[in-house]
Amino acid sequence: MEDSTNHPTTGPDVVVAGGGPVGLTLACELALGGTRVLVLERLTEVDRTIKAGAINSPSAEAFHRRGLLPALAEVQKEVLGRFGSFVARTHAAGAPALKQPPRFAGHFAALPLDAALFDASDPAFGDTGPAADVGLVPQESLERLLAGRAVELGVEIRRGVVLTGFDADDSGVTVHTDAGPVRTGWLVGCDGGRSTVRKLAGFAFPGTAPEITGRQALVELEGAEALGVGWQTTDTGHYVHGPMPGRILTVEFDGPPADREAPVTAAELEASLRRVAGVDVKVTAVRTATRFTDNARQASTYREGRVLLAGDAAHVHSPFGGQGLNLGIGDAMNLGWKLAATVRGWAPEGLLDTYTAERHPIGAWVLDWTRAQIAVMRPDPHARALRTVVADLLGTVEGTTYFVEKISGVWHHYDMPGGHPLVGRSAPDLVLDDGSRLGDHLHHGRAVLFDLAGHPAVRAAADGYGGRVDVVTARCPGRPDLAALLVRPDGFTAWAADAGGAAEGAAAALRRWCGDPVS
Repeated sequence: MEDSTNHPTTGPDVVVAGGGPVGLTLACELALGGTRVLVLERLTEVDRTIKAGAINSPSAEAFHRRGLLPALAEVQKEVLGRFGSFVARTHAAGAPALKQPPRFAGHFAALPLDAALFDASDPAFGDTGPAADVGLVPQESLERLLAGRAVELGVEIRRGVVLTGFDADDSGVTVHTDAGPVRTGWLVGCDGGRSTVRKLAGFAFPGTAPEITGRQALVELEGAEALGVGWQTTDTGHYVHGPMPGRILTVEFDGPPADREAPVTAAELEASLRRVAGVDVKVTAVRTATRFTDNARQASTYREGRVLLAGDAAHVHSPFGGQGLNLGIGDAMNLGWKLAATVRGWAPEGLLDTYTAERHPIGAWVLDWTRAQIAVMRPDPHARALRTVVADLLGTVEGTTYFVEKISGVWHHYDMPGGHPLVGRSAPDLVLDDGSRLGDHLHHGRAVLFDLAGHPAVRAAADGYGGRVDVVTARCPGRPDLAALLVRPDGFTAWAADAGGAAEGAAAALRRWCGDPVS
């Protein structure tokens, strides 16, 4: 039986608290896995506050594998049009040209990465396919696209509903809201850095305290021609002007804001920009604005019984390097199919526990990556001396390529059993002899066993996995060294075999990740 008593008798299988990009990605993955999903979102409409402006390589690959990349490419095209408008205006005002490195890597500690120093031949950047060409996607646009996709997949989204509490037991969770209770099998908190779910569940959340106040906004500005373009470092902090018209960002090392909840006013933004830039500018209107800090904390585990965390609910840090949104998307992709398998009753023992085991180390790395940037950004003499050393490193091909590799996320991998170099890494987007790509076969959110050498024993290993594992038999002219590989629903390689070698191990890998076959 594919379905088990894990289904609650009434209500959804899973309640996702939070309807941002992470919660919506998770909801889509759960729906693809055959579960009933309810998303609770306190806001009545998509949040228009300026936030993340780009997705990294793992996120782009994930959306490519779900068939969403063409829509994201259209968003990027529109954004690049606005980017070009800003560049043209600043060029006309005498500002220097901007260079954008691949995958929109941007900067490390406000030190811009020079695209001319990036080594595109580095093997870490190979085999990503069309995902390599999409990155400049603002968070608001991504959220709108995911909301539409979730509805298409049958996800129920209730907006304007506030989660006020919950009671968890061995058989499920009763979620309390201001619109009444909901009984569900599982609750996942995707409700942001000040997560109600995390706090009520009692997750330990250790970390380091903030020392900066950052402000980001889209404004109407007088005197902008006197500002530098892109990241600028001054004696008092750092600021950004562009690359979108009206976008400003300031970083001051004066401790966290006294009131994170207070509205960000034109006067506050203007005063901060004047202090940091030393330029007599005037903010005449604010379209959207937010504050941020470098508070860096991570839940000790991402699961307590039937309650789980993903995204900012599980980890918070400064936004430098654009890691936050992408880290959360990775959480959702990793958790979705595992939780769906648990609900459906076919998950092998311990599968859900691999969520924390695989994602926690990457989250810990991101926290340290952002802490390192704060250390290099401080305005004191010791930090500025360190900044000079880092700037020298960024002036080399090797240095820039290293930083782009880290920021882009192409290094992400999981510790999985198996000796093949592809195991535990994002699967290469192979071009098959029928013209399709590997990612095209992952749209349905199932694991896929690729037989690339016409090996009957490989295909036979998938017997009894109907509905859980798809089998693709094809040739891969570009990778004649590969005979077969098993790709998990999240796009990571679970098993691989080289041509001319033994094709054993497929059955064991299938049992490890996809449970027992059905006779």
